[in-house]
Amino acid sequence: MTSSAVEPTNSVLKEAQVNGVVFPPGDLYSDEPQLETYLHLQQMVLLLNCLDWLWKDRTDYFSAGNLTVYYSPRQRKSEDFRGPDFFVVLDTEKRPRKSWVVWEEDGKYPNIIIELLSTSTAKTDRGLKKQLYQDSFRTPDYFWFDPDSLEFEGFHLVDGTYEALVPNPEGHLWSQQLGLYLGVYEQALRFFTPDGALVPSTNELAASAQQQVKSVQQQVELERQQKEKLAAKLRELGVDPNAL
Repeated sequence: MTSSAVEPTNSVLKEAQVNGVVFPPGDLYSDEPQLETYLHLQQMVLLLNCLDWLWKDRTDYFSAGNLTVYYSPRQRKSEDFRGPDFFVVLDTEKRPRKSWVVWEEDGKYPNIIIELLSTSTAKTDRGLKKQLYQDSFRTPDYFWFDPDSLEFEGFHLVDGTYEALVPNPEGHLWSQQLGLYLGVYEQALRFFTPDGALVPSTNELAASAQQQVKSVQQQVELERQQKEKLAAKLRELGVDPNAL
């Protein structure tokens, strides 16, 4: 979310000074502010959770939320940085990072970025950031979503310029980079498979598993009650059900 030069505030970090010039340490932490609202936080975590579950067997990507991307052409971490609300980098090592430093990652920029609009950021997300991601990042897929109004737009980079994506009949937009649709479902931005199936979260999977267990238990209980009724009827007829 930040874009200008600031001094790292983490007390653990120390700076080196050479010839009067201050250089931030190489292993710099992300320096992003908190998300606008709890709703924005929930949305970011949901996107991360669903994609990580879907790609649980993959080790060739990095996904993050509200993490600083450092991209200075002069390789300085004190200038030129942004913190997308959600982004994915493909063809890279899946491992924890404190920030994404382009020149330390083979020059890779995010393949897809999603910004979560708010009253204070919407203008920047629709304008300045869109221009930056188009002209500097060259990020192929860019989306924005407003968790409050449910405004949802997407763009794909064509010959260096973002072109608006056309929704399918369900209102979903295709991400060429992810090979997935994105769309609004129950007031949240979600991923959908190419055939339109909702990509579940781990909470939804757990709830579904619990429901299946409950259904089996109910079926077992129903069969037990039916057997008891049958046994009672046989006894009324003078037949020992245990002898059958």
